Amino acid sequence: MRSVKELFQQKHEYEENKTLEEELRRSEKRYRDLFEQVRHGIIISTREGSVVDCNQALLDMLGYENKEEFLSIDIQRDLYENPADRKPFQREAEKRGYVKDYEVNFKKKTGESVPVLLTITTRYDSKGDAIGYQGLIVDITQRKRMEKEIRKATQQFEKIAEMGDDGILVFNEQYRIEFANTLATIITDFSEDTLIGMDFNRLLGERERSYVADIHSEVGEDENRRVCMEMAIRTANDDHKEVEACFSIAKGEDGSKKTYAYLRDITQRKKMEREIREANQFLSKLIESSIDSIVVTDMEGNIIIFNKGAEEILGYKAEEVMGKMNIRNIYLPGVAKEVMEKIRSPDYDGVGRVKSLPIVHRNRKGEYINGSLSACIIYDDNGNEIASIGIFTDLRPIINIEKQLRETQKQLIQSEKLAAMGKLTSQIAHELNNPIYGIMNTLELLKTEIPSDSKRRRILDMSLSEAQRVCEMLRNMLSFSKPKEEERREIDINKLLNDIMLFLEKQLCELNIVVETFFQQNLPTLYASPNHLRQVLLNIIANAKDAMPNGGTLTLITEKENNYIVIKIRDTGIGIPESIRDKIFDAFYTTKQEVRGVGLGLSVCYGIVKDHGGDIRVESESGKGSTFSIVLPCKSLSRLSG
Repeated sequence: MRSVKELFQQKHEYEENKTLEEELRRSEKRYRDLFEQVRHGIIISTREGSVVDCNQALLDMLGYENKEEFLSIDIQRDLYENPADRKPFQREAEKRGYVKDYEVNFKKKTGESVPVLLTITTRYDSKGDAIGYQGLIVDITQRKRMEKEIRKATQQFEKIAEMGDDGILVFNEQYRIEFANTLATIITDFSEDTLIGMDFNRLLGERERSYVADIHSEVGEDENRRVCMEMAIRTANDDHKEVEACFSIAKGEDGSKKTYAYLRDITQRKKMEREIREANQFLSKLIESSIDSIVVTDMEGNIIIFNKGAEEILGYKAEEVMGKMNIRNIYLPGVAKEVMEKIRSPDYDGVGRVKSLPIVHRNRKGEYINGSLSACIIYDDNGNEIASIGIFTDLRPIINIEKQLRETQKQLIQSEKLAAMGKLTSQIAHELNNPIYGIMNTLELLKTEIPSDSKRRRILDMSLSEAQRVCEMLRNMLSFSKPKEEERREIDINKLLNDIMLFLEKQLCELNIVVETFFQQNLPTLYASPNHLRQVLLNIIANAKDAMPNGGTLTLITEKENNYIVIKIRDTGIGIPESIRDKIFDAFYTTKQEVRGVGLGLSVCYGIVKDHGGDIRVESESGKGSTFSIVLPCKSLSRLSG
């Protein structure tokens, strides 16, 4: 039997244990309440990657509906946005025993990224081996967003400050400068480091300090108020610059005031104004010096500018028409309205402009002038039409040149035909010469066998005489096939090409052919026959034009290679098939579908170039174009070859 003392002691121990159990339950409840009420996530996990426990805040942060679902995840696979990020975390946590504010990206149940900060301690077993981790997980999504917005706002402010035309200085209530943009350093000649912390008044003279104080007083507390003035500032070199300064204030959340000073160097503005005046003067001189007619009208058609070119072409004096005459008096009836409709239409060269429009003007004498008009509408800053300008080019000289060119082309075709006849005659003469001489030799032999008083002898003499007459005819035919050589002289090939392109410019433009020229300057002169060389160039350019029926690019190049000048004529046309490339210089051979000559153009060209001691090379690719390279010796070699 237990003694009363033992029973009493047992009762006391039971009551103590009961009290401890109650205290333990209350402690566990406080811990659980704390665990669940913390607004940040709490996690307890194993080293292998299983979740042992977590609070509701973590479930809410990561979008899980209940704890059982979250406890079943694999941390490395399902929690880390980049699963490889867990290994560095484990090394850091186990090396130090904890991590604090360790930044990493987790992912929600939906896969959405969540930036977090980890403050975690490592859990160890009795042997000191790491068995898991526990601690806080703080969602920093909002902080990241705010940091991004702050960076963006700062960058925008700095970008705006740097992109403006003004130097910007920001100073506090003690006049200490806290911000200076690049342009402010340029205007003041102080470096940014020197300006920051400097007293703003150091940049001012006594008078300017008084002005700034008055402005401060005038602006007062009104953040929407902006006051500007012209003033002088002192630079780092102790010079003075006239600037336009504008001041405004901004209040911080703590009630402090910042003053924003915007400085603009008036010297540059004055310089620009002077340059604008000079530009206007230059433009006026340019307009007056143009050989084309330049006329500016208001939107009612009243003439407000009438240059010298317009006076010469149209026969009116500027003082007679400016402000006194309407442009309709110069156009034919109804044409002025038609021109304005085309300028406003998008179907030509874009709304508000038209280029190279064929048109007829009527001058003071009533004569009709064929020309080309390029015109546009002038708009104000609000897009309203305020004036129109027209540039009229008198095409009469070009029309005359084109007429001459057509005559030249006719002569070229005729010369091709004559050359064909000459070559044919030459070939016939050469072919007949041999048998005729054979007949004559036979007749001479027969004469020796027949007495001189024989009737047959007289028949032989008559036959021999007729054969000699045929020989004379053949000699005359050969003389016809080789006309007299034109006198050769020094030629500037670049000038000759420019003259030719002046003749062909309008014709090529109408065929949508763009001309590009790359002429080497200071080339030696050629010693050649001008008309023959012109014939060669015109022929090859005409072939290039015919090879581009739908338009293209014609490129002319001159360059020096050793002692030779090379003229390259390149087109983007149909090209020459390789199968016929070797035949193009043969007489009577042509690749053209229409008969425009007799197939002797390139043959004649080749003969002329060869006669000048040169050569013609051809490079071509079907469907991509051809390049004809005319190689001619320079002046000294030309004289030798001639």
